[in-house]
Amino acid sequence: MAKIFVEAYGCSASFADSEMISGLILNGGHTLVDNSSESDLNVIVTCSVKDSTANKMMYRIKSLKTKPLIVAGCLPKAEKNVVEKFSGNASLLGPNSLGKTLQVINSALSGKKQIALEDSDLSKVGLPKVRLNPAVGIVEIANGCMSECTFCQTKLSKGDLSSYRLGDIVRQVQTEIKEGCKEVWLTSTDNGCYGFDIGTDLPTLVNSVVEIPEDFMVRVGMMNPMYMPRIKEKLIESFDNDKVFKFLHIPVQSGSDKVLHDMKRGHTAGTFREIVKKIKERFTEFTISTDIIVGFPSETEEDFQKTISLLDEIKPDVVNLSKYSARPGTDAAEWKQIDAAEVKRRSKLVFEQISKLSMESNQKWIGWKGKVLFDEKTDEGIKGRNFAYKPISVEEKVEIGQSYTVEIIDATVKRLIGKIAS
Repeated sequence: MAKIFVEAYGCSASFADSEMISGLILNGGHTLVDNSSESDLNVIVTCSVKDSTANKMMYRIKSLKTKPLIVAGCLPKAEKNVVEKFSGNASLLGPNSLGKTLQVINSALSGKKQIALEDSDLSKVGLPKVRLNPAVGIVEIANGCMSECTFCQTKLSKGDLSSYRLGDIVRQVQTEIKEGCKEVWLTSTDNGCYGFDIGTDLPTLVNSVVEIPEDFMVRVGMMNPMYMPRIKEKLIESFDNDKVFKFLHIPVQSGSDKVLHDMKRGHTAGTFREIVKKIKERFTEFTISTDIIVGFPSETEEDFQKTISLLDEIKPDVVNLSKYSARPGTDAAEWKQIDAAEVKRRSKLVFEQISKLSMESNQKWIGWKGKVLFDEKTDEGIKGRNFAYKPISVEEKVEIGQSYTVEIIDATVKRLIGKIAS
């Protein structure tokens, strides 16, 4: 029986995979350790969404390969040759191959490289897990997506949409709550198309989850605007429940319809505007998070200015900004790229704009008083979230999973600062 170190990067689905890999390791009779210096074998669950992330993965792979190593997650599936270049002896485990986890571990421990990148029919719902955060249950509701974005490598890694059965997901949520979670994240590559392949949809799932008669909160994960017109009205209704955080992550990526067409996003800037308008008509306080890519190969200065204008018009509360990076195997990687200095200039302008928008959004909460669930450990201490999923820090000592009434007394670009009122 071996001592195994597991390290994870990327999106919430990647962290969920690492929790399940850890659960399978314990079920297989092995031991988990907190750092690679104590381990007999290392496992790294990788992400490949950006160049900067992939470069970090390569650095970590080189650092961890002094012992038997398993490279899991998206990177080995999307860029097998690159991983093997940096660690030729590492075993590889794909994001849809978790059923082979113990087999790959046993091979790696005996000095034999094993490659398990083919999809298995194992559902990720109901697998044993070791939570990274005892207060948060990450529940994957589907694998893969229905999009064909020209910049994204995730489709190469995860393939077409495969939704998990609604009843199985509800039972998994019940397990998370029974085991002490106060917050449940419903996550997948694209929550917006959940269920389209099995005759259901996301609002139906959310309505089923909130019927569980316990005290917990639900965070509905990222959904692309492309499929939201199909479910928009029902989804907004499903959010009209106190158990659902008033928060949506809707990546628009660009304010230019031409660029969105070249990205094969399947939506327009108008689609995004309409979704946000409907949400704000229904809820007075609601956190909108979005993503922006600057420097996509076909983005002109005029296209870029349309993105700036869209952000000024919509004023999203959170904007995740990325400089475009050409990912191997994607269509856009073959196109003529924009000069790096120009991409940097555009990125700086958007960064300054979103910092201003975030500060304005956060300052509006000063004076608010209400319930906050403390759900995350950070370098600055324990952070909580209110009903609109706004990040809140307090000076008082609190424990993960506790809730308090908090009054907001100040704000920064990244968070609200409060004091416990009760």
